[in-house]
Amino acid sequence: MDTLKAALEDRRRALAAEIAALEADLRAVFEASRESNADDEHDPEGSTIAYERAQLSAVLTSARRRLGELDDALTRLAAGTYGTCTVCGRPIPPERLAARPSAQTCVACA
Repeated sequence: MDTLKAALEDRRRALAAEIAALEADLRAVFEASRESNADDEHDPEGSTIAYERAQLSAVLTSARRRLGELDDALTRLAAGTYGTCTVCGRPIPPERLAARPSAQTCVACA
């Protein structure tokens, strides 16, 4: 149980660091667009600032969702319900938890 908790906490720390980096990148994109009056929407070279901002925002939203899922998994672990399907109540196979440690459901209920 301690090993499982440590693994979940390690994943959580890594994801939190990734989120911090993404937030810094997004701030940099906003700052770059604020300081520039270039019309990048019509620039045939490369992607636009709006595109970069949308991409970073989507990745950041996904990372925040995954962080919430890890927090939920840690809560379930503390409550003694980690590894139990929240739909049917059967055990979640170890292979599924190895692939997706934040899984709340077995494969059949997913």
